[in-house]
Amino acid sequence: MKHLSKILPWLLVLPLVGCGTSPTRGTSAYDDRPASVRVSGDFAGAPGVDAFVDRMRRHGYSPDRTAAILSGARRQQSIINLMNRQAPSKSTGPNGAWTRYRAKFLGEDSINNGVAFWRRNEAALARATARYGVPSEYIVAIIGVETRYGGFTGKTRIIDALSTLSFAYPRRAEYFSGELENYLIMAREENIDPFAPRGSFAGAMGLGQFMPSSFRDYAVDFNDDGHRDLWNPTDAIGSVANYFRSHGWQPGEAVTVRARVESPAAARAMKSGFNTSYGLNDLASRGITPTRALGRVGTVSLLELDAQGGYEYWLGLKNFYVITRYNHSTYYAMAVYQLAQAIRARKGGPDGTRVSSAG
Repeated sequence: MKHLSKILPWLLVLPLVGCGTSPTRGTSAYDDRPASVRVSGDFAGAPGVDAFVDRMRRHGYSPDRTAAILSGARRQQSIINLMNRQAPSKSTGPNGAWTRYRAKFLGEDSINNGVAFWRRNEAALARATARYGVPSEYIVAIIGVETRYGGFTGKTRIIDALSTLSFAYPRRAEYFSGELENYLIMAREENIDPFAPRGSFAGAMGLGQFMPSSFRDYAVDFNDDGHRDLWNPTDAIGSVANYFRSHGWQPGEAVTVRARVESPAAARAMKSGFNTSYGLNDLASRGITPTRALGRVGTVSLLELDAQGGYEYWLGLKNFYVITRYNHSTYYAMAVYQLAQAIRARKGGPDGTRVSSAG
């Protein structure tokens, strides 16, 4: 969930429900609603509503138009309940958390469905790789982790999700009102009914689960039909690839490599995570070395995975960090990496032989 992940990366493990569909284009539902500068319905008089109506004027939305849209939105208590779920506390000892997390995304069905998605969209994926430099397996893996290859894009109306979180969830109102602002601009830019799109309970949309701000910044019209439609596999593929390139993906470079650790206790005492930075010589002096040569690598991150049977240690490179821009979680990025590798290995080349890819 791009950009939402910086707020609550743990939300990824919650199952998405329902299948979303492409939004309706053309005449919008609010066009026939009576104009009134006062918001009625579930958000009448809610904190921040009047300010938001005024804020949209600078984007060319009349107060009548904005008020009509907000009057048609519905407050969803279930969304607030889900947002109030606390992130799991950090473990003080090995309990197999990574193994359980990994199992959510790397089952046989997930790998096979990823291969099938790749084969159905081979031309679009090849074109995206050629244009943006991102290997097809990573694009497929993102879509697999986010929405089971488009099978579960969410059933919540985006207008309801973002309005609820903007005006009935004070803790994150500033962030989500910005996303609501971007959403209404997006709806106008793409000529879609703002009441039509459905997605996650937090407002993420399409096969790649873009938040509205990410949609506006990174979504692309990859099938050249004049619209950016993230429920369309071709546009979703191009948009995910564009997102990675825009965040610094390095074509042909590795993503991560397993580390050899002489003293697990010493490694455990070190700071770990995708945002750490160590030189290879520094790590070597502490008994931590890559299991294969990394070439001219300046710094790496030290990644600790709480696997069943004990901790695993990996070294993250620039491309691993790029994956975390999609969701700010080491486990998320490692799941994407390992799913990508599994899909690539299972698919093989055009003649059925395995094709190697930079790890």
